[in-house]
Amino acid sequence: MKRKAGLAEAAARAAATRDAPAACALCGRPLGLRVEWHHVVPRSEGGVKTAPLHPICHRALHAAADNATLARAGTLEAVREWPAIARFLRWVAGKPADFHAPTRRGR
Repeated sequence: MKRKAGLAEAAARAAATRDAPAACALCGRPLGLRVEWHHVVPRSEGGVKTAPLHPICHRALHAAADNATLARAGTLEAVREWPAIARFLRWVAGKPADFHAPTRRGR
């Protein structure tokens, strides 16, 4: 039973990577094995559209702003212009797709 579950899980993972988008919606780098889906306008604020992000990009985005601020921005293009996100994007630009580092919330 365990072997069958493992094979089914591997097949599902392979299917997901075939249909996965090619680039992160925030930084534009190619996506790696882990992809997180971010609600551009938070669900708590009525948003339904999602965008694929690297886990580190997703965490940086939520560390930079709360849901109300993200809802007011409305698009990832507007968020890219925020000083904290612009600095993060310059820093992460040369990193590999599956790069991860701890994300700290500003004080």
